[in-house]
Amino acid sequence: MRVRIEPSGHEFETSPGETILEAALREGFHLPYSCRNGACGTCKGRLLSGDVTLQDYEPRALTQADRQAGRLLFCRAVPQTPVVIEAREIGVAKDIIIKTLPARVARLERLAPDVMRLLLKLPQNERLQYLAGQYIDILLKDGRRRGFSLANAPEADELLELHIRHVPGGLFSGHVFESMQERALLRFEGPLGTFFLREDNAARPVILLAGGTGFAPMKALLEHAFLTHSERSFHLYWGARGVPDLYLPALPQQWAREHAGFRYTPVLSQPGAQDQWQGRVGYVHAAVLADYPDLTGHDVYACGPPQMIEAARDAFYKAGLPEDRLYYDAFEYARDPV
Repeated sequence: MRVRIEPSGHEFETSPGETILEAALREGFHLPYSCRNGACGTCKGRLLSGDVTLQDYEPRALTQADRQAGRLLFCRAVPQTPVVIEAREIGVAKDIIIKTLPARVARLERLAPDVMRLLLKLPQNERLQYLAGQYIDILLKDGRRRGFSLANAPEADELLELHIRHVPGGLFSGHVFESMQERALLRFEGPLGTFFLREDNAARPVILLAGGTGFAPMKALLEHAFLTHSERSFHLYWGARGVPDLYLPALPQQWAREHAGFRYTPVLSQPGAQDQWQGRVGYVHAAVLADYPDLTGHDVYACGPPQMIEAARDAFYKAGLPEDRLYYDAFEYARDPV
């Protein structure tokens, strides 16, 4: 079926049973997306004409109000007739080639009781071209896949860095924490996703909102900005439960010392007495609003649990943030544990 994207006017064909997003990516048209399984809502757009069927999705990613407004999830929408959609295309990603590559485990480093740094080495003649903030899918032998953000800037890509949280009962994370060995061979597909720094207006200050291991893509994004001498100002808010969950505490503090345009605010939601915490307490998005009650002049990048993304999105829009200046990557998983 033929799909036309407005306002660009670009057109492409879908194969039988293929979603709009799958066909768009295959044909080189980069629409916003993240999870690709109907859980995060990043690929949401409007259906202007035509009919589609929707595969299973999480109701919070596409509410009844969204449906009534003509919105759908392109990652779950299969055209039944020619369709016209309204979507923002992302031109900067057009030259990025998605590859399937092998990689060896170069090093495992425990950053917290439940967070492991996994460093992967590509074959000698391979390099992965990616944008800071994108992710890769680890391909498992049973056909399932697990997505993890790249935590290092593309300018420093000798090893690919992933931050993996141990999920109880998790198929892959359990293997990483319990039995994975250095030099083990993995396969992955990437780079994926449309979470990366937009440079269309370098004058706007940037607020970064990270929850838990949502710090990983923020690390890549910031290291890229520092290495390329970005003139934008950045304020990172990192939300976690307790002190141990801020698993690389010295690194953002170092950035704040070395870069005049960078600020760092850690926020704990449930600090224990043993933490002896003297910093900010509560929801991390609330800390942002306390400091920036008017967000009309900012860009915001958010990455973390879906509950954090949803709360931040609603509150930030009410604080004046234009909808097209919130970029987010919800760490939303498939139907079984990671």
